[in-house]
Amino acid sequence: MIPVDNSLITEIIHQFSVQSSWELLAASLGILYVVLAAKESAWCWPAAFASTVIYTVLFWEGQLPMQALLNFYYMGMAVYGFILWRGVNNTENIIAITSRPLKFHIMYITAGLVISFLIGYYLDSFPETQLPYLDAFVMVFSVMTTVLMARKVIENWLYWIVIDSFAIALYWQTGFYATIVMFTVYLVLAAYGYLNWKKLHAV
Repeated sequence: MIPVDNSLITEIIHQFSVQSSWELLAASLGILYVVLAAKESAWCWPAAFASTVIYTVLFWEGQLPMQALLNFYYMGMAVYGFILWRGVNNTENIIAITSRPLKFHIMYITAGLVISFLIGYYLDSFPETQLPYLDAFVMVFSVMTTVLMARKVIENWLYWIVIDSFAIALYWQTGFYATIVMFTVYLVLAAYGYLNWKKLHAV
């Protein structure tokens, strides 16, 4: 029989109880955002805005400065994405789903890794910062990939699968257990979003 770490289970239950209905609300709104985005609905962006307002505060208090900064950035991108997807005259699907060539993705990944390393190296000089390189990686690629989402680049979903996997590792080690549940759901929804957008792109 595989031994069960009762102390870990107790800690998870404790974190769910004390860590807040705020985190649960933010996670729920985050899931709603991805569901609506996968359906190509512009109303995903108001849900994202509300979720990121809450997460900006939570991550700042949890000493994850890059995640707090990332969610502050998301607030602005939520406004940008809503305007872009709705269009000036509220015409739906103004921005068409598109794809990018391999050369673009090679440059994209290389730039993201270099920037992540530089930011992680800087953050590592602050002893109070947790997991600086992982924090930086998740932040940098999330920033870059949110732009791809707003511009309806279909490969954004593939990047989110990778980002969400690393984010789960980050939040597991820093105690944001409700957020782990959200990002696990994100993994499934990212696969759904890619397949659905691919179908829509082929129409």
